[in-house]
Amino acid sequence: MLRQVVCAVSALGVLAGSPALAGRAPSPANAEVFIIWPPDGAVIQGGKLWVRMGLRNMGIAPKGVDLPNVGHHHLLIDSELPPFDAPIPSDRNHLHFGAGDTEARIELPPGKHTLQLLLGDHNHTPHDPPVYSKRITITVQ
Repeated sequence: MLRQVVCAVSALGVLAGSPALAGRAPSPANAEVFIIWPPDGAVIQGGKLWVRMGLRNMGIAPKGVDLPNVGHHHLLIDSELPPFDAPIPSDRNHLHFGAGDTEARIELPPGKHTLQLLLGDHNHTPHDPPVYSKRITITVQ
């Protein structure tokens, strides 16, 4: 009986270290996500704009694709970074680009807005360590 318990505990230790059960996908320490356009401080006329998203030292893959060192973009609009240990919310302030998009046309109302990118894994969960951009501010007129 004791041998069975020890084997079960050992098996749990091995499984807990496996990527499928570990929770967050690992990312390289030098991974970098960034907003190519618009630049910080941009003034946008009319509210419709393209957001162009960049990534270094990792790859882009659609949601559901579970490969090492890949993810997909999430654009945070007028929002703080969400908790890193749960899937990124999906709402008007957290836009998901699960098809592997690297650019998107969005529309914002007049005023100041913040934009920030957060890379998510195949389950929309931030990597470990999380890969997120600098937050930029734009003004829509």
